[in-house]
Amino acid sequence: MSTAKKMRNMGEKAKGKAQEATGRAVGDPVVTAAGKGKQIKSDLKQAGEKVKDATKH
Repeated sequence: MSTAKKMRNMGEKAKGKAQEATGRAVGDPVVTAAGKGKQIKSDLKQAGEKVKDATKH
């Protein structure tokens, strides 16, 4: 996996965590759920990249 893609996925996960925290702070379940969704999306992308790396070797 390229370092750039790994960093992009980590950044996306961090944005999701921040959005989730903001949603909890203001009591907005929609914003909280959107933040969790971003984190899950980032984790799935990361897993996909790991699968790509495993099949290359």
